[in-house]
Parts: sequence; structure tokens; C-alpha cells
Amino acid sequence: MAVWQMIPARAAPEQPQGWLAWLRRELFGGWLNALTTLALLAWGLSALPGLADWTLWQAVWRPDAEACQAARGSGACWGVIAEKQRLILFGRYPEAEHWRPLLASLLLLALVVASGLRRCWKRWLLPAWGLVWALFFALMGGGFAGLEAVPTERWGGLPLTLMLATLSILLACPLAVLLALGRRSRLPAIRVLCACYVELVRGVPLISVLFMASFLFPLFLPAGTTPDVLLRVLLGIALFAAAYLAETVRAGLQSVPNGQVDAAASIGLGWWQSQRLVVLPQALGAVVPGLMNSFISIFKDSSLITIVSLYELTGSLGLALSGDPVWRPYMIEGYCFITAIYFVVCAAMSRYSRWVERQQARALTR
Repeated sequence: MAVWQMIPARAAPEQPQGWLAWLRRELFGGWLNALTTLALLAWGLSALPGLADWTLWQAVWRPDAEACQAARGSGACWGVIAEKQRLILFGRYPEAEHWRPLLASLLLLALVVASGLRRCWKRWLLPAWGLVWALFFALMGGGFAGLEAVPTERWGGLPLTLMLATLSILLACPLAVLLALGRRSRLPAIRVLCACYVELVRGVPLISVLFMASFLFPLFLPAGTTPDVLLRVLLGIALFAAAYLAETVRAGLQSVPNGQVDAAASIGLGWWQSQRLVVLPQALGAVVPGLMNSFISIFKDSSLITIVSLYELTGSLGLALSGDPVWRPYMIEGYCFITAIYFVVCAAMSRYSRWVERQQARALTR
């Protein structure tokens, strides 16, 4: 005769913590994983001495063209960065006025960093954005208060990259939310129109959009009307990014249960109120990694504007070195320099995304 007996509760298994547990789980979590890790580690150790020799020990750090020529093939010439850093960072902007793009970039970066801090989420933040953008374009363009007027064709380098990426994201995000809501609309005309826009834009490369914005768009305007090329490129990037962001936002909207909408309607909230107060906060929070991935892509894709003769960070490097036969052979060192800039910015954006995810997870567990 079977006798029922309660089994005593067991303690929950402990999850190993620390870097040793992470190494064991991520790098040695199976024989194939461990073999791959050991092979890559062996390759890295074999290449490390030569890389360190070229990067550090045999490298030339001073802007001495003769010393760099003597070290070619054995050591890097980091002196090219010291010699050409102004052209790389600021492009064709007048050298005597380089303090203006430097100050404009610092103001924009400071505001972006402040916008990511919770303690700065105050009412003054929105007017601060308007003020900083006004100061940015005033400093870059000049033409008043004794500042030399500089046309947008001469803007370049890091300030142009930061401006295009930041402003494109700010313009694309509201449009992306509207497109995502439109694709889920009950009105067939709005739903089809938004779907056609998204699929059409996502079906062409960004280069073609930039070409259309720069060369074809003016043909449809009245004679004598030619918008600034920087404005056309900015709108092209923003419209292109909005299509990709819209699909990410739509995925977040689909993750919100219908019961949330019904609950919002039961307490008297209208459609726009329920979307703004209930649905969108949950939807955007669910797709933070996807949104940040799109933001990083926008920042890196800004390098494509060189095809329309706007020299951002990558284009400024080619402009600084391609026309100088003395420093032209050291293009690799220049690309390493701008790669480091791109890496720092993209890594900072990725780390901030992870911080937002942790804050959201902590809020959900309360």
C-alpha cells in the first residue's frame, strides 16, 4: 500500500557569481566552446608581441616625417595624428576659427550626457536643448557679433558627425512612433500608407536616399529654390532612420498585452492618453536594446555623407592625408585614430543602454 509522504523543501540552487563563474560559463561552457577559446587565445598570444612592437615599442610619436619614414614597416607613425589632428577633427573649417566647432561640440556632448542622467530630468532640459542647438548653429555658421561666416559646405569632422547623428535621432524618433502607431491603426488607409513608406524606405540603401536628397530633390522644387545640402542630407538620414526605428517600436507595441489597453479604457482614458501613458512606456522599455542598436547604426552611417561632398570624421581623414604626399602613407594610423573615437562613442551608448535595462528591471521587481 502506497503511503503519501511530503518531501521537505530544498534550498534554491545558488547562481555562481564573479568573473571566474563568468569565464567558466561563457568561455568554457562545453568542449567546443573551450577549444575555440583556447585556439583564439593561442592566436592572440602569438600575435601580441608583433602588435605591441608595431603599436608601442617601435612607434614614432612625434610629428617627424623622416623618423616615420625610417620606421615604416616596423613601427606605427602616431606623429601623423599630432600633425593632422586639426584637419581630421574639424575638416575644412577655417583653422583660425577652430575654437568655435570645439566649443559647439563640447556643448552638444555635455547636453547629451546630462540628458542621460536621471538627476537632470527636469523641466529645464527641453529648453536647454533648444538653447544648445541655437548656440551650436550660431557658433558653426557665424556671420554675427564679429564671427566669420562659414558656409555649411566647409563644416566637417567630429562636429558634423555629432550634429548629424544627434539631430537625425531627435527627428526620426517621433516620426517612427507615429509610423508604428499608424501600422497598427484600424483605418486601412493610414495602415497601408505607413506600411508602404516603411517597406519602400527599408528596401533601398542609405546611399541612394542621400543621392536623391542631394541631387534629385532640388529638381522637384521651383526654379531658383535650392535648400542647403546639409539640410537635405539631414532630412534624408532622419527619414531613412525613422523607417527602421518604426519597426522596432512596432515590435514593442505588439509585446504589450491587449489587457493593458482595456484597463486604460476602463478608467476613462482616451486612445491617445492610453497610448501615451500606458502603452508606449511599456513598448519602448521592451525594445531598448533594439532602439540603441539603431541609434548606433545612425551614428556610424553618417560616414556615408562623403559621397555628397560633406566631409564628416571619416571624410576629413581622407581630406587631411590624401592630398599630402608626405603623410599619405600613414593612412592606417589615421583610421586607427577615428576607429578609437567611434568605439568610445558606440561603447558609451551601449553601456548606457545596459544601464537603462537594469533600471527598468529594478522598477519591475518593486
